[in-house]
Amino acid sequence: MKVEKIVLNEAREVSLTAYLLDTGGEFRNICKRPAVLILPGGGYQFCSEREADPVAMPYLKAGYQAFILRYSVGKHSVWPNPLQDYEQAMEMIRKRAEEWKVFSDKVAVIGFSAGGHLAAAAATMSENRPNAAILGYPVTGSDVKGCCATAPDTIPSVDKNTCPCFIFATRTDEIVPVMNSIRFMEALVQADISFESHIYSYGPHGFSTCDTSVQSRDTTISSRVPNWVADSIGWLKEIFGDFGNGEMTKPVCKAHATDNDGEFLSVDCTFGYVMGNPEGRKVVEGFLGGAGNQERPGGQEASQMTPEMMSMVSGMKLRQILEYAHMPKEVIEQVNGQLSMIPNQR
Repeated sequence: MKVEKIVLNEAREVSLTAYLLDTGGEFRNICKRPAVLILPGGGYQFCSEREADPVAMPYLKAGYQAFILRYSVGKHSVWPNPLQDYEQAMEMIRKRAEEWKVFSDKVAVIGFSAGGHLAAAAATMSENRPNAAILGYPVTGSDVKGCCATAPDTIPSVDKNTCPCFIFATRTDEIVPVMNSIRFMEALVQADISFESHIYSYGPHGFSTCDTSVQSRDTTISSRVPNWVADSIGWLKEIFGDFGNGEMTKPVCKAHATDNDGEFLSVDCTFGYVMGNPEGRKVVEGFLGGAGNQERPGGQEASQMTPEMMSMVSGMKLRQILEYAHMPKEVIEQVNGQLSMIPNQR
């Protein structure tokens, strides 16, 4: 492993530390690696060492290149200095992707507390968006004013371009109220963004990896909290794919929960969305209506559904509706083939 430290801004004491695993040679099936960019917490007053190197280690073990950004804090934390530090770091990682053996489209950001705010800002309002974000007990809303008066609320900036997110916190966090995580997740739902969340029953703020090397054994905290590390690595494999023969395997989890924002319609759009498109409705009724001699669940044809029934199933993916109607897989693929020729009228 190689370690490289780069000063990004000497006046503000901003630096990027790179931990770079080998590729090729004994790692003959690996030519590049996904990466994580770690943003420690510290209330925008300092960068916590407990949320720096100790966090990098398990991701390195999992095969990721790991970078730690020590961004502008204290008197230098006036916004947008921290976000500019992130932009510079992410731009450098992607520009040097060949040299550092990084898949430039598989770089996740990991942030804790105030660093979680910076990670959320990166995911929602930066020019160099990460490809995934892991947010640990993050300050996402207006509560950030308590540690940095000039920092913005990130929740209103969640949109369709926000990357998939993994969020974890504890219900009893006394420093950053758990509603920061919950409201951010609500915004992700509204924007149709894929995410995973773990709100553990009890524990303090700032537990990092929750190993006894960084957290006192006497800490009152759920025994399941350390699971977030392994869960987040597993989640990244779903988002980025796993190591294959020189490439990453195909991701099993899409960036959006549905295909409603895709270029064309598909059976992974919601039923209500497809039915709102005149051409899409014709396709669906051709299979679920009288033309296809297929009945809707409950004996109702698609064209005969009441507004109440439409409301109940409109949020389900069309694929689920077709499966519930016991349609064979080959018929579902026929539906998908016809829908895939219809441009999405966004």
